[in-house]
Amino acid sequence: MTRTSRDEAYTAFVAARRTHLRRVAYAVCGDWHQAEDLLQTALVKLYVAWPRIRRDGREAADVRQIIVRAHSDETRRPHRRESIGLGEHDPPAPTAPAYEERTVLFEALQSLPLQQRKVVVLRHWLGLSVRETAAELGIHEGTVKSHSSRGLAHLETTLAESGPGTQHRG
Repeated sequence: MTRTSRDEAYTAFVAARRTHLRRVAYAVCGDWHQAEDLLQTALVKLYVAWPRIRRDGREAADVRQIIVRAHSDETRRPHRRESIGLGEHDPPAPTAPAYEERTVLFEALQSLPLQQRKVVVLRHWLGLSVRETAAELGIHEGTVKSHSSRGLAHLETTLAESGPGTQHRG
């Protein structure tokens, strides 16, 4: 494969799935700005590994795994826990939240503990099997099942408390 055809294949893949991958990143981390950074990091790593990944034919699965692992790497770094800015002297600019941020389902999803949220997103939003989810997160299948069960129970309770007409219909 020539470099030009490699770049064209990569560009076509990213163009076709960028919006979906951004939503996956948001579902994993819960912040649109962080999701953009996470997706950018994942796409750079994907580009470097593109010849191997393309040859294996697991592009979508591999980029999801890159997103999840990149998020885990970022949350472990101490600089992510530091507060940046001037505190009350530098308030954030008021902006209306995006439509996707206002949805009850995303709010409920963000209330889950991180590992439960990752499992629920991979299993129930992206439709991965228990085995695939366990492989992507590097955990046991039983752990996937328990996180999934607890996460779904929490979501059900949270959505029921949100009122009628707000429950997920899926």
